[in-house]
Amino acid sequence: MQNLISAVDRIDPLTVFARVAAVNGLLIEARGGLTRLPVGARADIERRGLPPLPSEVVGFRDTRALLMPFGPVEGVAPGAEIRIMPEGTAVRPTLAWRGRIVNAFGEPIDGKGPLPTGPVAYPLRAAPPPAHSRGRVGERLDLGVRALDVFTTCCRGQRLGVFAGSGVGKSVLLSMLAREASCDAVVVGLIGERGREVREFIEETLGPAGLERAIVVVATSDEPALKRRQAAYLTLALAEFLRDQDLEVLCLMDSVTRFAMAQREIGLAAGEPPTTKGYTPTVFTELPKLLERAGPGPVRVDGTEAGPITAFFTVLVDGDDHNEPIADAVRGILDGHIVMSRAIAERGRFPAIDVLKSISRTMPACQTPPERETLKDARQALSAYANMEELIRIGAYRMGTDPQIDRAIALNGPLEAFLGQDKDEATRLADSFARLDGILGRSEAA
Repeated sequence: MQNLISAVDRIDPLTVFARVAAVNGLLIEARGGLTRLPVGARADIERRGLPPLPSEVVGFRDTRALLMPFGPVEGVAPGAEIRIMPEGTAVRPTLAWRGRIVNAFGEPIDGKGPLPTGPVAYPLRAAPPPAHSRGRVGERLDLGVRALDVFTTCCRGQRLGVFAGSGVGKSVLLSMLAREASCDAVVVGLIGERGREVREFIEETLGPAGLERAIVVVATSDEPALKRRQAAYLTLALAEFLRDQDLEVLCLMDSVTRFAMAQREIGLAAGEPPTTKGYTPTVFTELPKLLERAGPGPVRVDGTEAGPITAFFTVLVDGDDHNEPIADAVRGILDGHIVMSRAIAERGRFPAIDVLKSISRTMPACQTPPERETLKDARQALSAYANMEELIRIGAYRMGTDPQIDRAIALNGPLEAFLGQDKDEATRLADSFARLDGILGRSEAA
């Protein structure tokens, strides 16, 4: 009954129409109905012999509205009727959505039947919670991945970026987190993924155990830019819904770079001037609006705090350049960054995390004094070996020259084995520190 009342309340007694004036590439110009066509409004465009084409208003030019379609423009004719949708873009999820796969509109694409509709509408482009009413990051989160738990310890409500080139293992790392992290629910956003890899990721990489508590949002690379961008917004909206159910949420998005590329396509089509590497100004405006939605939940009126959204956002660095514009912008917004190295992947160690270049901004406060000493010792050994690696490989270093480097050489093999981890293997956080203590010989000293 509540769902029926909500549906009746959403009915707009006034139906407004516009007309197609011109089609220029990806843009459709509309005349009429401007009073009901604000930026971001949705509309359906009639097509000859085809279903209506959903579209969105992205700007204005003189007395015409500029719309971008969510699909191909074939069948759109001059003067075609445009029906302006009365309700803003929103989704009505329920807890039954867990274990399902949806598209950018929140429609099921896994062949398991329709999804139930919840009573509360969550806008796709919601504003982040006000800074003064947000909680602080909570206690540390057990991720089940040794390299992350020890060297970039993550707290509940923290946001981290995973920076890597293509083919270095980002998706596998995300699947390990989806299966093993200590949380109640997972939202996975596959933005601009290769169509061939989606099913492979869900069935093999993520697996039934990971999918059971997850909602997966998919927008493949062949879909229009509006769909790819909307899939990113939907991912955060679903995470906010689960957070409001007092669940501890892990949000995984692959990748923010493809969201930025989609926004660049939209901006350029609407006439925005390109800036660095062709990215338009709205790209750098939308990035913080998207990323800031994750994090600690807002404090309610009764003093309780909504569940946190711990988030990992992957960044596909262009040409392995970790200083390209999107990587720089995202690094400045998030609470830490995890760097994955192609050189490490090429020598067969996965996950290929460069722990010396990775940072968690909640450290060292989230570690105990003994754990900080263990981490410091391990970093010194890895750094000493990295500084002398070329000389060691060509045989130019003589054992006995420097005791610190001698120890680093002796520890390098065990430390590399510690940092490597099979995708089906999980190590709890306390066990990870205990194992590292054993490698460094600190357990005997203690």
